[in-house]
Amino acid sequence: MATKQNQEITHDEVVTEAVSKTEQFFEKNQKLIMWAIVAVFVIIGGYFANKYLIAQPRAEKASAEMFAAVQQFNAEQWQVALDGDGNNAGFVEVVETYATTPQGSLAAHYAGVSYLKLGDAENALKFLRKYRPATGAPAEIINAQNAGLQGDIHANNGDLNKAAALYKKAVKASDNSLTAPVYLKKLGMVEEQLGNKAAALEAYQRIADEYYTSLEARDIDTYIGRLK
Repeated sequence: MATKQNQEITHDEVVTEAVSKTEQFFEKNQKLIMWAIVAVFVIIGGYFANKYLIAQPRAEKASAEMFAAVQQFNAEQWQVALDGDGNNAGFVEVVETYATTPQGSLAAHYAGVSYLKLGDAENALKFLRKYRPATGAPAEIINAQNAGLQGDIHANNGDLNKAAALYKKAVKASDNSLTAPVYLKKLGMVEEQLGNKAAALEAYQRIADEYYTSLEARDIDTYIGRLK
């Protein structure tokens, strides 16, 4: 029989799980994320084109300047994606210049991800917070990522209450089989750490009941079993 100490989740395990799941998610869904970006540009850009004639050329210019940074991001050249390559703007400059546009908001998200990849959690959180959630199905994935990544940083810093709130926000932002099980499991682990066993069990049970085909569901009975 496992001891109580072995059954409990430590803070280090929460952090390791958070970082691991984040890395796996971006590696497995890179193309999907980029298609989502394109869709966001089309949907939101079209809205501004119809409603604000002045905003249209500004949004188009922001998209053009951000294009090179996105390419560097895909090539995992995180610092170049942030700072630019000398000829093209990086995410940071796009955020500073076009902060009020949807593209500037999206650049803030990817600046945050880039800083996180470089191990700079402080700047990562700073830029992730600048992102403004967008509407529409493609944007929901990015909305969830943003909240979830902020949750990871707070979990790593030991602020588990804030992490739990952000994981809940991530689940609500994109309640689908791609992202929801990831954040539900993180939520459950954080709630366990906080001593909220009923809340943790609820999160795990949702994975078992609603997302039973997901990767997270494969060992979820173990998590559920130790709380019953």
